[in-house]
Amino acid sequence: MPSPEHSPTPPGSSARRFLSLARGSYPEYRRIAEILRRETVGGALLLAATVVALAWANSPWSSGYFALRELRLGYAPWHLDLTLGAWAADGLLAIFFFVAGLELKREFVAGDLRRPATAIVPVVAACGGVAMPAILFALLNLGAGGAALRGWAVPTATDIAFALAVLAVISTHLPAALRTFLLTLAVVDDLLAIGIIAIFYTDGLDFAALGVAVVPLAAFAWLVQRRVRAWYLLVPLAVATWALVHASGIHPTVAGVLLGFAVPVRPQAGARSEEAPGLAERFEHRFRPLSAGVAVPVFAFFSAGVAVGGLDGLGSALADSVAVGIVVGLVLGKAIGVFGATWLVTKTRHADLDPDVAWIDVFGLALLGGVGFTVSLLVAELGFGAGSPHDEHATVAVLAGSLTAAVLAAVVLRARNRHYRRVDAAENVDQDGDGVPDAFTP
Repeated sequence: MPSPEHSPTPPGSSARRFLSLARGSYPEYRRIAEILRRETVGGALLLAATVVALAWANSPWSSGYFALRELRLGYAPWHLDLTLGAWAADGLLAIFFFVAGLELKREFVAGDLRRPATAIVPVVAACGGVAMPAILFALLNLGAGGAALRGWAVPTATDIAFALAVLAVISTHLPAALRTFLLTLAVVDDLLAIGIIAIFYTDGLDFAALGVAVVPLAAFAWLVQRRVRAWYLLVPLAVATWALVHASGIHPTVAGVLLGFAVPVRPQAGARSEEAPGLAERFEHRFRPLSAGVAVPVFAFFSAGVAVGGLDGLGSALADSVAVGIVVGLVLGKAIGVFGATWLVTKTRHADLDPDVAWIDVFGLALLGGVGFTVSLLVAELGFGAGSPHDEHATVAVLAGSLTAAVLAAVVLRARNRHYRRVDAAENVDQDGDGVPDAFTP
């Protein structure tokens, strides 16, 4: 098979073409496989936390759940007198976005996404997967007023942990190209979500606090650029940056991303072989289990608990145009946006679909992109206000839309399970005994 950088060009055309959804390098394949294993465990914990929250919030003991979520802790002068639910959304999710920042920087500096040949399709697909749900939501809420339209970004997110948990449940054997595509799609999706939160969901700025926040952020960046890993220096600076960004009016998860961007990706010049991994990779290995295993499940526990009120309450929630827009955006918008953008790219003069990948595979993955959760719930809280009617209806819609997208994706991908298993078996053949599967040998 020709490499992505040297894909064949049709006769009479001088345009350079790339393989979309092509297999990446073997080191990148192994790294992504390890990330997927960890995120799958995190996804299982996320599902468990969601079920517990929903069960408790709709039980005879629901008052205990809501009292726990509304328990206030913190320091008022710095705007840090927050409820436990707010601490989970503003504090713990900063860890999630710190890991996302590390992953984003690594992908675009040293990963396969540093090459336009491998970046073009997931980037365009992610943009389509953000634009189409937002458009459908806006169209369905044009007559509902400005308050409803604040939720336009709720159905635009893809939850990689939740999506991978779905894959684990259906036991699918996705080809390497699709696994890479799923992760890189989620990485670009996270980047777009970060920009949306920072630009559209910031109400008022305290420029003094924002200016002071630059000081600990710069100190953190100066230390990590010199490969300092002392937690007693870095953690206080990170916490100070987070607190000052929070006080400035910008959502503090943005501080997590900025801190992640500050960490160098490439190893220090002249490092010994045992020191080869860059600092970003070291931090990612250390903080990803904390993010996937603690931060995101705890956030889900405090955000997913909504009193549905039985079938009547569920019907009432889903009758809200906001809820309808979210469900349609997640189920149809994501599928149309991701699949349509991928199809359009391959119909240009710049990319071809890898011959090992069928369009039904891409469609199944596009459906899976509609499994939104973590960032969707966060945006709903930011847009509507925690505990407001629209926010509660949005929570129900995010759960319903994600479940529907997961079931539809499972139907498609389950049907491809036998094919994926055969592909995986072929890829793992190593006849020459060099330790690298023959599928990755030029």
